[in-house]
Parts: sequence; structure tokens; C-alpha cells
Amino acid sequence: MSRLLLFCMVALLLGVTTISAAVYKGQRVFVRECVVCHHEGQTFLTTKTISEWEALMKDVGKPLAKIHTKDKSATKSWKYFGSKKYSKKAKHLKQFLMEYAKDSGKVPACN
Repeated sequence: MSRLLLFCMVALLLGVTTISAAVYKGQRVFVRECVVCHHEGQTFLTTKTISEWEALMKDVGKPLAKIHTKDKSATKSWKYFGSKKYSKKAKHLKQFLMEYAKDSGKVPACN
């Protein structure tokens, strides 16, 4: 009985951790999608605080997408921000942006 309970707890724990966002996946999204326009990468990340990034990434990143789709100089990104790919990976991007925000004290290594 106790082995079954232990097995269920471990399976549940593994399931919960795989559902949550991952910083490394967010970094991958940032490098593939964002660095094209935001060439300064590391400097760009540290322009906002954790709470500012969190506000931009609420509702699956809709505020950030809205900023990009209204900016005529960001026409390259319009297709991406309107895609399911963006909404699917927004939680990872949010985690990455918040991890390396101005007030986080961490320095990103975008390579």
C-alpha cells in the first residue's frame, strides 16, 4: 500500500513539474524570435523589472503582442505574435524574461 502511495506521489510531482514553464525554453524562444529585432539581447532584457515583465506577459502575453502589432517598425514580428506558436510558448518566455529582469540580480547568457 505504501509503495503505491509513494509511486502516485512521485508520478504527480513529475507531472506538475513538466507542466510548469521552463527558463531554458524561454531563452530558446527569445533567441529564435526576439533577438532578430532586439539585437542588444541582454541589454533589452534588463530594461524592465520583474513586475513590468509580468504585466506585459499576463493573459498569455497579449499585452506584449499588442505592443508589437501596433508598432509599424515591428512588422517582421506581426505574424509570430498572431500565431498559436506564440501563445503556446508565452509561459516559457515569461519565465525567462522575469528570471533575467532588471531587478532579478541575474545576468543572462543568450547564445
